[in-house]
Formats: sequence, C-alpha cells, structure tokens
Amino acid sequence: MADEAQQPRPEFRMQKMYIKDLSFENPHAPEVFSAQGQEPSVEVNLQLNNKKIDDENWEVALQINAKVVNKSDKKVLFILEIEHAAVFLMKNIPEEHIAPLLGVDCPTLLFPFTRQIVSQASIDGGYVPFMMEPVNFVALYQNAQKKKQEEAEKKD
Repeated sequence: MADEAQQPRPEFRMQKMYIKDLSFENPHAPEVFSAQGQEPSVEVNLQLNNKKIDDENWEVALQINAKVVNKSDKKVLFILEIEHAAVFLMKNIPEEHIAPLLGVDCPTLLFPFTRQIVSQASIDGGYVPFMMEPVNFVALYQNAQKKKQEEAEKKD
C-alpha cells in the first residue's frame, strides 16, 4: 500500500488549442449563390498528426480538407482546409498508454472544436453550416494498428 502512495499520479489534459492553418476558397462566388438545383457532393479527407514537444507535452493536430462540388455542373462550391491543433499534457503516463491517448483520446477531445470552426467558416463563406459527421477515432486507431501489424508480418 505504501508503494501505491509513492507512485506519481498520471495527468492528462488539453493545455492549449489553436488554429495552425485555415483556408476557405469560394471560387465561383457570387454566381454560385444564384444557381438553381444545387445538390452538393462532399469529399472530406482527415489526417491525424502528433509530435512530442518535450517530456510531458505533445501536439496533436487534425488536418481536414473538404471539397464541396455541385453534382449537376461539377462546379466547386467551396474548398475548406484546416489544421487545428492542441497541446496535451501527459505526465506520469505509462508508455503503453501514450499511443492510444494520441490516436483516440486527444483527437476525440479536439474534434468537436474543429467541427465548430469548419461549420462557422462555411457560414461565413455564405453557405449553410457544413456539419462534418462525427469521427470514430477508436475504429481509426484500431485499423491503423491492424495495418501496422499486417505490414510487420509481411516483413517477417
């Protein structure tokens, strides 16, 4: 029991959130706003990046590229690109827990804020709110781990 009292408590929290890059392109404005029968087609790409800042802090960044095109005439309505990041404190966390925190917990905490920024940017661009679907970071992490394991097995 005395050993447990001596163990430093794990700490995990978001320290600071910030936009690293934000771009909204509205290439066919204002003509696009008067076009009839717009049925948008959406292509969204999401990338998750992280880097160690020091012994206790990590930066986790969501990079999202969204392209919205009118299905009928294939004109681009808008293109939105964002890199939204946060610094996370991870103190006294066992090494085996770092990767799941970086791949699941950190982006899960960050994503709702990223989603709100994207939504507001589309409104400010003259469109209805662009609401990205929620992301299952657990499934993405598990798929990435499975892919790494399969690649490692191929090398053996």
